[in-house]
Amino acid sequence: MLTKGRTDPNKIALIRKLRSAATKNQAKIWKILASELSKSNRKRVAINLSQINRNSSKGDIILVPGKVLGAGNLGHNLEIAAESFSESAQLKIQETGGSCISIEELLNKNPSGSGVRLMK
Repeated sequence: MLTKGRTDPNKIALIRKLRSAATKNQAKIWKILASELSKSNRKRVAINLSQINRNSSKGDIILVPGKVLGAGNLGHNLEIAAESFSESAQLKIQETGGSCISIEELLNKNPSGSGVRLMK
């Protein structure tokens, strides 16, 4: 028998927490992120650092509903929250003075979602 939907209990809990925060803080970004994370693994987002570098500026807070990959270079420091990071991406982000955090850490740090850019 095939199961429908997510089976990872950690991801299910995160999606519920995001939906709750969206209604509590009236922040659409968390609702959009919850729907992105609810999609199947086939539609999972993977973004390279070169794409993040082109579409951001120094000091931005970037949110990726998937994995950040290390292809390309990062020219400025950023705070990037994502579901996961490749090892090379983590190293490159930290070399520029940026930081890699989890989605849950960003939610706790900025519950209103203000100033956060979603990249998908």
